[in-house]
Amino acid sequence: MTQHTRPLRQWFVALLIVAGIAIPSGALAQGAGLGAAGELVDSDVLRVCADPSNMPFSDQSGKGFENKLAELVAAKTGRKSVAYTWYPTATGFVRNTLRSNHCDIIMGYAQGDELVQNTNAYYRSTYVMLFKKGAGLDDVMSIEDTKLAGKKIGVVAGTPPAANLAKVGYMRNVLPYPLMVDTRLAPSMADVMIKDLMKGTIDVAILWGPMAGYYANEINPDLAVVSLAKEKSGHMAYRITMGVRPSDQEWKRTLNKVIKENQPEINRILLEYHVPLMDENDKPIMQ
Repeated sequence: MTQHTRPLRQWFVALLIVAGIAIPSGALAQGAGLGAAGELVDSDVLRVCADPSNMPFSDQSGKGFENKLAELVAAKTGRKSVAYTWYPTATGFVRNTLRSNHCDIIMGYAQGDELVQNTNAYYRSTYVMLFKKGAGLDDVMSIEDTKLAGKKIGVVAGTPPAANLAKVGYMRNVLPYPLMVDTRLAPSMADVMIKDLMKGTIDVAILWGPMAGYYANEINPDLAVVSLAKEKSGHMAYRITMGVRPSDQEWKRTLNKVIKENQPEINRILLEYHVPLMDENDKPIMQ
């Protein structure tokens, strides 16, 4: 759901979804491991696969919300500490981290991707539209609104909202932003886009919600933030899970139990980072 940029993971789905290369099925065979029988999960240390510079998700200094969630999971599963395998969100992320047994969990992964085994979803968010209040767009609730026809619109190339903009014929006014950015070397695409919005380079910014909420609060908390979860076409809302190896069934069950028993605390952490949380009926979760 980079962002680094990643979605959905980044996109995930593209956005969201961390890219990787499939490995031969024989490479997944495992013998007795450190955790449950047949699983290579460390029982003493929570070994996390993460991007070292991908706010608001993860950061080598521990400032991201996935860092905070890792601390929660470690405490609830009896781990003594959290250790990271750092790798940029790019092609090969899964292959070089989780699938290579360097770590045991990806803290945020879009539901349904085949590179990992998903836990139950622990949050659901959506793409959003941001604009300055009082600029003639205050009642705009959809990409299809005709008030956007003459506006300069910033969107990440290749993400679902871009397809909707093309359908309604607004691409001539679109300023595309790159799908993948190595934020170890350059600012986050979300940071750049929202600053462009404030400068007037664009009139509207369309971003994955967790990024939009965090950077909008950092740059200008008074920006209008409109959920696109109810767009008539396209898939704008995604469920985010934790990702584990396909062979780690007991580990997945343990994490599902942690999620179920600690959902209010998980929501609290996410809301502190201004993640727009949505329930299954596309209604905002405020607490």
